Amino acid sequence: MAGKFEIYKDKAGEFRFRLKAANGQNVLGSQGYASKASCLNGIESVKKNSQNKASFESSKSESGKFTFNLKSSNGQVIGVSQTYDSESGCTNGMKSVADSAPAATTDDQT
Repeated sequence: MAGKFEIYKDKAGEFRFRLKAANGQNVLGSQGYASKASCLNGIESVKKNSQNKASFESSKSESGKFTFNLKSSNGQVIGVSQTYDSESGCTNGMKSVADSAPAATTDDQT
């Protein structure tokens, strides 16, 4: 199931990407990048690292909500999930990233 990366500029003028699953739901968002080239490198890193289960790190907030980060091999966070109400929802989000990222197209909206 292929997803789509969308590249956009935030209010501060930085480049960001979000990964949308095949159903159109946002499943991962990036940090801000100063250049489009760095943003594209981030997308390639998501495609690569999403295939390694050890690259995903989930957490539970004090309010009982769940999120996950996708990290590169050097430990840097390259993507942050939405907030999930359940641990199973968070697990499904990680699976969605792993399934959709490798073949995802890139939609440059800048």
